[in-house]
Amino acid sequence: MKTGVVLINLGTPASPKAGAIRAYLSEFLSDPRVVEIPSALWKVILNGAVLPLRPAKLAPKYKQIWMEEGSPLLVYGKRLARGVQEQLDQNQVQATVVLAMRYGEPSMQQAFDQLREAGCERILIVPLYPQFAASTTATIFERTLQLHRQARDMPEFRFVKRFHHLPGYLDTLASNVRAYWQSHGKPQQLLLSFHGLPQRSVDQGDPYLSDCMKTAEALQTRLAGEGVPIDIAFQSRFGRAQWLGPSTLSVLQAYPGDNVRHVDVLCPGFVADCLETLEEISIECARAFSQAGGEQFRYIPCLNDDPAWISAMAGLVRQHIAGWPEPNTD
Repeated sequence: MKTGVVLINLGTPASPKAGAIRAYLSEFLSDPRVVEIPSALWKVILNGAVLPLRPAKLAPKYKQIWMEEGSPLLVYGKRLARGVQEQLDQNQVQATVVLAMRYGEPSMQQAFDQLREAGCERILIVPLYPQFAASTTATIFERTLQLHRQARDMPEFRFVKRFHHLPGYLDTLASNVRAYWQSHGKPQQLLLSFHGLPQRSVDQGDPYLSDCMKTAEALQTRLAGEGVPIDIAFQSRFGRAQWLGPSTLSVLQAYPGDNVRHVDVLCPGFVADCLETLEEISIECARAFSQAGGEQFRYIPCLNDDPAWISAMAGLVRQHIAGWPEPNTD
């Protein structure tokens, strides 16, 4: 039986234009796992305020980070999928690797269609989120089953829930930080910025905060010998609800008052650079830090297409498809 592997990230607009951003936001923000407020109320807010206004504000921000090949999230995702495929081929692992986005294209439906045409009857789902959250990983699992709900011949599925503990992921992050410091010198402070989540989600049992803290602790252990203090914060807040804290922006604005004027920021929850890292962190947060009196702000890039990261992901895939029992042909 042929095996398919789907690497799935959040998604991206098809272009940095307002129309494409509106289409992407409409799909993304209509997911009830992403915005957990009463549907009737949210539809009024989404269609009356968010979709008419937000895309035009985001368009210049997306344009700032857009690569010649397209959205950074998509570009690096394609490189990751290609690299994992090459490593599986080199290790004589019979599997077809494809990339999908939960929102936008290439869609999950397109990925499943491609694997079905390739004859894959076993599919490993790999959300590209190191830390589990219901609004990210769980919605991928849910969408997978929705798309196969009426299938007459459904494939076998395996799901990777999280990989915040994966040695290759953690070792590559730590190695990249050390390499960056060797080339550019050490800062006074390293700030680990994770994507935010409403506090209510954690209170209701979401393990995201615990996963983030375990990631931070593992990185602190690996970087302990460098002598650089490490803080943890949460970015990308939306709406008026209470979110996990402290916020990345508030921490950076407070640093100069505590005589921390040289800071590096790493975003361990993102495996590929995107709007939240390239614009929110390296432009908006850098500006806020400078305005508060900071002197040196540096953003350390995500794993992207780092060869060590590709090897770590290929190893994770091999681990999860190993031991898949052969079908009973009797």
